Amino acid sequence: MSKAEDNKAVVGRWFTDFWGKTVNLAVVDEIAAPDMLLKYSLHEPRRGRDDIKAFMTDFRAAFPDLNFWGTADLIAEGDYVVGQWEGGGTHTGPAFDDFLMGSLPAATGRKMHFTGTTVLKVVNGKIVEEVGLDDGLTALTQLGLIKKAA
Repeated sequence: MSKAEDNKAVVGRWFTDFWGKTVNLAVVDEIAAPDMLLKYSLHEPRRGRDDIKAFMTDFRAAFPDLNFWGTADLIAEGDYVVGQWEGGGTHTGPAFDDFLMGSLPAATGRKMHFTGTTVLKVVNGKIVEEVGLDDGLTALTQLGLIKKAA
């Protein structure tokens, strides 16, 4: 396989095992670099395996049905892989204070469904960086953290 195909396989596994319907946190130790950066507009940037696992543990506790999936073929060039996705979940778990725009009290029952594009950098089979541009405005509005203008 080519480097591009190898990198797409790593990212495909990450999307399935980390962001998919059922999380497998072991994947973080297996294919994330020790100091990996995870950055999206909804949350503070996360760095390192332990921080990334803690983020996902809390996110999934608050949104037990959390699930994201690809909506287009992955594109790879050099060390970079780009993917388009959609997903979301229902807040039925504990209070969640990881959104930059505010906190949710426990079990609001609010649903979020949004889309985004993510660029991942893969070096020697390890993800060193995941930077995404998500439609956080839609998610935060659905969750009631941002109000629509009258």
